[in-house]
Amino acid sequence: MYLTVFFNPSMKKRTFILSFLIFLVVFIFLGFVAVGIYLVLKEEKPGFVSSAKKVGLVKVEGVILDSKEIIEHLHQLRDNEAVPAILLRIDSPGGGVGPSQEIYKEILKLREKKKIVVSMGSLAASGGYYIASAADWIVANPGTLTGSIGVILQGMNMEELFKKIGVKTVVVKSGKYKDIFSPDREMTEDEKKLLQAMIDEVYEQFLDAIVQGRRNINKETLRSIADGRVFTGSQAKEYGLVDELGNFQDALEKAAQLGNIEGKPEVIEPKKKRLSILEQLVEGITYLSHQMAEGRSFKLMYLLQ
Repeated sequence: MYLTVFFNPSMKKRTFILSFLIFLVVFIFLGFVAVGIYLVLKEEKPGFVSSAKKVGLVKVEGVILDSKEIIEHLHQLRDNEAVPAILLRIDSPGGGVGPSQEIYKEILKLREKKKIVVSMGSLAASGGYYIASAADWIVANPGTLTGSIGVILQGMNMEELFKKIGVKTVVVKSGKYKDIFSPDREMTEDEKKLLQAMIDEVYEQFLDAIVQGRRNINKETLRSIADGRVFTGSQAKEYGLVDELGNFQDALEKAAQLGNIEGKPEVIEPKKKRLSILEQLVEGITYLSHQMAEGRSFKLMYLLQ
């Protein structure tokens, strides 16, 4: 007896194609997994690929209205063991008292683990200098505008304008100081004294912060020049407000030196969150709303006007 087995050529072809497709899908899937793992490691651990020491770069630019992003960047570099030194590039006229103080405090804490060097751009004044004073070393260009040590609180008196256009406001308040910055009337002497006392206290906080951060300047000596005046980088060095005159590259080399980095230092910046188009749109609307609210309120500012 003979057993005859018939092979269907079309069935064999379909089996081959199916096997090939399965192999291709598995190969592509494993490729995506490998790329995903690489991106996660690169995102979460910037120093994972290379163990060489690097200088971390954090930029402080424009008016300081919020501290969240800058502090997040500082924390990323704080947790990176491959970064022994951080370079702060400051180009800012200052900003809100609260955000400036929050960033200053984080830099002071970071000094316990890393070396911090500041590179001043064209402008590092008021709150910009407040932040800089927390660093181990400050480098300024000879023509950098800095200083402007002081506090300002501003409002507008539009009483005469309101009278001309026939606008009257009605105020119901729980205490006599609740509408202290109302734009439709002149501020009373009691209100001015109250605000001046607050300004004086925050001004003393500014002086104390510089003395604590710089450690090479006497408070009373500092007080004699901390009257809101602006200095060039050269003048600031004479007063002990900065340590060295130089550019960004000089500051980078100083950071590498303090961090015991040999050779030309590699510079890394913290990862910024990638936003979708929708998230960018929402963030833009939120920012504009925030700016409009800022325009209707008053805040204590470390700001060069």
